[in-house]
Amino acid sequence: MSNPLKIILAEDEPALGQIIKESLETRNFEVTLCKNGDIAYQKYKEEKPQLLVLDIMMPVKDGLTLAQEIRKEDTEIPIIFLTSKSQVKDVVEGFEVGGNDYLKKPFSMEELIVRIHALLKRINVTSNELNIGKYLFNTTKQTLIIGDKTHTLTHRETKLLWHLYLQKNELLERSFILKKLWGKDDFFNARSMDVFISKLRKKLNEDQTIQIINIRGVGYKLVF
Repeated sequence: MSNPLKIILAEDEPALGQIIKESLETRNFEVTLCKNGDIAYQKYKEEKPQLLVLDIMMPVKDGLTLAQEIRKEDTEIPIIFLTSKSQVKDVVEGFEVGGNDYLKKPFSMEELIVRIHALLKRINVTSNELNIGKYLFNTTKQTLIIGDKTHTLTHRETKLLWHLYLQKNELLERSFILKKLWGKDDFFNARSMDVFISKLRKKLNEDQTIQIINIRGVGYKLVF
């Protein structure tokens, strides 16, 4: 069996936290349970986990504040938020501070495990050559190749397509990618991103099975 992957779980409800911890440990995860965001931050610094599961509402330091602090140091570690039904409005803010996914309580353990594996799989995509339909996407050379034709991408086009690829067939949140690549979610940056999306669509239009779908006001989805 491979070495267990480390997860920091920040959950202030002791019973729920213990259930999640024990369930994940039966799936070959090593879980550190923390009762508030302050402790979770210290454990994050000490243990260098592969993934974080953070309750949004916690004493001392809430999950959103914790995620914001961690994102200043690590832009890649996957973060899943746990939220109660009344906190769903906080999910948008969760994506804005760098969250990758969220689950609404109550949730099934199987669903959490599927989400964890999906995020870890995306992070573990390390090859610099990726297939998008009939295209070969080289993230290092910043090129899209189809047949004998090569399209050169700008740095930002490459980053944008990379994030679309990581979320392929799923929604890429508009606020998340604007914060990530443009630094701020505002009207002017949103218009700029729309231009980049149009450019990517043109460079991918030789394979009709590939689509970048605009979900108005919410985000984009790369489908192939």
